[in-house]
This record gives sequence, C-alpha cells and structure tokens, in this order.
Amino acid sequence: MHAELEESFRAVAAAEMAPLRRFARSLTRDPHRADDLVQGALERMYVAWPRTHSVNDPGAYLRTVVVRLAVSESRRPWRREYSTDAMPETAYDETGSATQLDLTRALTTLSVKQRAIVVLRYVEDRSVAEVAEVMRIAEGTVKRQCADAVAKLRRVLGNDFLDDPPEQRGSTRPGAPAPAPAPGGTR
Repeated sequence: MHAELEESFRAVAAAEMAPLRRFARSLTRDPHRADDLVQGALERMYVAWPRTHSVNDPGAYLRTVVVRLAVSESRRPWRREYSTDAMPETAYDETGSATQLDLTRALTTLSVKQRAIVVLRYVEDRSVAEVAEVMRIAEGTVKRQCADAVAKLRRVLGNDFLDDPPEQRGSTRPGAPAPAPAPGGTR
C-alpha cells in the first residue's frame, strides 16, 4: 500500500476506534468479543482500503462490517455457549446501575440483528435512513425490527420500567390515545 493511503487509513482508524468499540460493546455485551469484532472490521477495511478509501462515511462502513461479523459469528456452532466444570478465572464486570443491568440483560433477548438496529437507532441516535444504510436493509425493515424489538423489551422489562404515564402504558405506539372508559362507568 502506498504511504499516503497507509497514512489516511491510520487517521480513519484512529478517529473511529473509540466510537466503534462503544458500538461493538453495546452490540455484544462482551468487551473481549467486541474488541475482536473491531479488529476484524479494521482488518477487512485495511485490505479493502485501496478500493474504499474514498467512501463518504468510513464509520458507517466499519459499523456495517462489525454487524455482519457479529451476525456471521452468531451462526457458527463453535460460538455457542457450552457447559464446563471449571469456573472462569474472572467474572464479567457488570458495574453500573440496576436500570442499566436490567436493560443490558433485556437486550440479550433480542437477535443480533435487532440488537444492532436498536443500538444504532436509540443508543447512537441515528435516523431510520442511516440505520438502513449501515445495515443495508430497507427503511421499512428498520422500522418493523425496531417496533418488534421495543415490544419485546417492554414485555421483558415490564410496564414499571417505562417512563410513560400510566394512561399510555399498554399502548402499542407513543402518543396513542388512552383507551376509552368502560361503558356504564362513573363520570
């Protein structure tokens, strides 16, 4: 690779490293696996850099690669959990508030694709169009997967977890009118 291309890759990698690691950690909940995904994404981008150095948004390109690597690894049988007699040397550090831990555990109930969409949409605060571009799926798919994921998170976390006013709980969409009172009720 030419020196100028090498230098431009190093600049992009340095600029995107921290946000990419946060994204991967949000996606996997495992810092070691997240680092592996980031490294794999940077390796792939390095190999493709002579062809892709003029990409408009290298961060979106890297996130797409991270998501694809995560989905691909989740399909591999050697990646699945298995029982063992020996305990790990150190436990996963789950420091944080109870709310964060509940939400983190609830995110594990989602598929990798849904988790990626939720993290891109709500943690990274990206628009539907941006998420669709990163994931290379239709905007309607992003909306549907978000709706399904949020509904599942609400089922897992329960209504007490939500910040919605009580009259809106149970509603399927934000801003929906409260259900009408039962006939014959008091005024």
